[in-house]
Amino acid sequence: MRLVILGGGGFRVPLVYRALLADAGAPGACRELVLHDTDPVRLRVIASVLAAQAAGVPGAPAVRIAQDLDDALRGADFVFSAIRVGGTAGRVCDERVPLAEGVLGQETVGAGGVLYGLRTLPVAVAIAERVKALAPDAWVINFTNPAGMVTEAMARVLGERVIGICDSPVGLVRRAARAAGADPDSPAFRYDYVGLNHLGWLRRMSDGGPDLLPGLLADPVALDSFEEGKLFGAPWLAALGALPNEYLHYYYFEREALAAVRSAESTRGEFLDRQQGAFFASAAGLPSDAYTLWDRTRLEREETYMAENRAATGGWQRDPHDLDGGGYDRVALALMRAIARDERTTLILNVPNGTTVPALDAEAIIEVPCEVGAFGARPLPVAAPTEHQAGLMLTLKAVERSAIEAAASGSRAAALRALALHPLVDSVAVAGRILDAALPR
Repeated sequence: MRLVILGGGGFRVPLVYRALLADAGAPGACRELVLHDTDPVRLRVIASVLAAQAAGVPGAPAVRIAQDLDDALRGADFVFSAIRVGGTAGRVCDERVPLAEGVLGQETVGAGGVLYGLRTLPVAVAIAERVKALAPDAWVINFTNPAGMVTEAMARVLGERVIGICDSPVGLVRRAARAAGADPDSPAFRYDYVGLNHLGWLRRMSDGGPDLLPGLLADPVALDSFEEGKLFGAPWLAALGALPNEYLHYYYFEREALAAVRSAESTRGEFLDRQQGAFFASAAGLPSDAYTLWDRTRLEREETYMAENRAATGGWQRDPHDLDGGGYDRVALALMRAIARDERTTLILNVPNGTTVPALDAEAIIEVPCEVGAFGARPLPVAAPTEHQAGLMLTLKAVERSAIEAAASGSRAAALRALALHPLVDSVAVAGRILDAALPR
């Protein structure tokens, strides 16, 4: 199996390689990992990290650096898209421009997410077109943010051969199961989750018996034992009757989240820009220390994840279980194994809706549990969203599709609509000024 990672100089690539190494030597395992990136320095550094990881591992996938996109794609079985158009500097602008207007600036949520999408979508669609031309039988696994929006745009070219992944729902389900005394790895474990990327809810879970969620929602001590319980608080979770994805904190506690972001010394993008810049500069000069430097930087990155949201809810440290950094990489490996070997499994993925959520059309990309096998990913039946859940999903889908239209056509009206319709942008005039500042005429 040949896996291609676009954005191969990305900081999180060693997490994917770690998962591949754990699978090394198994039938159908990855034999070659091809990296492609627009930044040759970052590529060399990441290649040094991977070489250290592979030392002494029998059957470790060979690593090859491809100089151009077409060379990377030829012969691919799977293409992992993890690009960041504009780099971390672009993310800083996506955050700072909205904040200057008094609204949230964040990588995937609110105006910042729309700006990131407008910049990323043309590149993602161009990649999809090259995959279709050069590797039509390959499966594309998209982790490029905003993942739902980007997956939907790529699906218009590739159909069901592109599947979006995210580690947030997986983490939520596993944390909630442990808090309720269930084993998320048990064959009897079942759950119900519905939403869009970074906008979903866990509504039911069981370990072969009755629904465990009502008891968990009624137990403040158990809720306070894991991240989402602390973020949202027992009173709101009991009133909501579901466990939201962590990114819904920006919606349910908008004022508090915005205040925390504005009072921080730097935005998340500024922190990562400095942190990653320092890592790549140091590792480029000391390739023998690249892995140690990477792992130290990775841990700091995980420890500070959503720090502003935690500060807005009283301040608390992340659980050691959540600092391993293994989330989307394990999802990606499980997805590839299921397709390549027909090892049937259930994963929460971003896939076309079909008839799963009646409020949305068949082509809409949703995030739900899916059966995965050699055929790809099929959404499993879920309970109908509540009016509140469906309302938010419909609103955000309108935002995503306006952004896709704007990126495809260059329509300023569609871009304005994408920004102004977002529930975290409170004025059309504000949306217009954000658009002017970020994307001048």
